Amino acid sequence: MTTKKMSAENETCPAQALLKMLSGKWKPEIFRLATKGPLRFSSLLREVAGSNKQSLSVALKELEEAKLLQKVIIREKPLHIEYNLTENGKSLIPIFEQLESLG
Repeated sequence: MTTKKMSAENETCPAQALLKMLSGKWKPEIFRLATKGPLRFSSLLREVAGSNKQSLSVALKELEEAKLLQKVIIREKPLHIEYNLTENGKSLIPIFEQLESLG
C-alpha cells in the first residue's frame, strides 16, 4: 500500500477524525472540564494549568470549528461568554468515560 493511499484512508476513518479534532495541548482538558457544565474563559485560565490567553483562545476556537463546543454570549451585566458542549460533544462523553476507565 502506498503512503498516498494510506493517508487517504486515514482521512475517512472516524477515529482519526476524532483524534484530529481533540489533538492539541489543551483541548482534551477543556473538553473534560466542559463535560461538567458551562465554562467561562476566566475559569478556564485558572483551571488549565500552564495555559495562557492566546493558546486557550486558539484551542476554544478549534473546538468550536469542530462543532464540539458552542460559544454563548450572556447579555447580562457584566457581559460574559460561556462555552457549552454541543450535541456532538455530548455524544463523545461515553467514549471519554471508557478511556478514563482504562487508565
